[in-house]
Amino acid sequence: MTATNKDKILVVVQLTGANDFLNTVIPYSNPLYRDNRPTVGIPSDQVLPIDNDLGFNPAMAPINDLYGRGNVAVINGVGYPNPNRSHFRSMDIWHTCEPDKIASEGWLGKAIRDLDPRAENVLTGVNIGRGLPRAMALPGVPVVSVGDLDSYGVLNSFVSEQRRTEALDTFARMYAPAVGVGQVMDYLGQTGLDALQGADLLRQAPASYSSSVEYASSPIAINLRSVAKVITAGLGTRVCYTQHAGYDTHASQPATHPQLLKDLAQAVSDFHADLEEQGSLDNVLIYIFTEFGRRVKDNGSGTDHGSGGGGFAIGGAVKGGLYGEYPSLKDEDLLEGDLRFNQDFRGVYGNILEKWLGLDPVPIVGGNFEQPGFL
Repeated sequence: MTATNKDKILVVVQLTGANDFLNTVIPYSNPLYRDNRPTVGIPSDQVLPIDNDLGFNPAMAPINDLYGRGNVAVINGVGYPNPNRSHFRSMDIWHTCEPDKIASEGWLGKAIRDLDPRAENVLTGVNIGRGLPRAMALPGVPVVSVGDLDSYGVLNSFVSEQRRTEALDTFARMYAPAVGVGQVMDYLGQTGLDALQGADLLRQAPASYSSSVEYASSPIAINLRSVAKVITAGLGTRVCYTQHAGYDTHASQPATHPQLLKDLAQAVSDFHADLEEQGSLDNVLIYIFTEFGRRVKDNGSGTDHGSGGGGFAIGGAVKGGLYGEYPSLKDEDLLEGDLRFNQDFRGVYGNILEKWLGLDPVPIVGGNFEQPGFL
């Protein structure tokens, strides 16, 4: 089916490298936090209190403001059983919802297929960034990946539009399916045609965009501004994806992590303001996730790979607040020095799929999982 301007849109932001949730939503009144984090711990008087126990990192002031408006859900202790501390394997698990085996079908690819079963719109799913996230990968499901939206296109260097059209026609015939060449060539041919069509459609997005919001200059802000352009263009996009890199803070965390959070929070705030100006705030859900948390005890300069992270759901339709119990920091409750998860990430996905996109989550996430209920 073709999407309309009233359809709900999901924007997924991946914090690549494993964000330190303990220093993002901080148990500032817990003495165990101080004991375990003599180097990277955030002083209590700098924390932005959510309640008497938890507070935001001071770099997240813009997110704290949105939380005060009731537009942010903080989901505590998100993870999965038998956590894997490898970036690649853990991210594969998050992307495919398969903790126990190697899989290749992305959860968002399945969602896009269910939203557009005939693949009528090559822009139902759009990734802003290089490459295709495994979360969006599924044979037969077209997804367009855009590095730089403002310069995106095919053969844009042609001065004459007629010459460009002729060249594109030749290019398209090169990708046209040939009889009897097999599934692989058919797949490559269709992928090429989808890319051509998507590039031509997305050329409209920057021209149709107008906003008074001045975004920050960070990479994540630039990417979210591109997402806003895609949404504003009304091209039927239902799922957008982008990444914010740099969260593998083994060293120099006191300097690098606050800047990452500052860039993220400001970018999300700018995007939120843009959506509000465009009248789209209630139709867009932002979900922020990372592959795992960091260890409870710092290493003297940063934090190493851990478990029991957290996520954020942001938007006009979100039921703001804290969801799930914050993981215990007591030694006897830790998992090999890490936080234990309280909320299976597949339940978070299920909440988004069912309550936001109107889909049956069971075949997508691989079962029934308790949902946090922020929608």
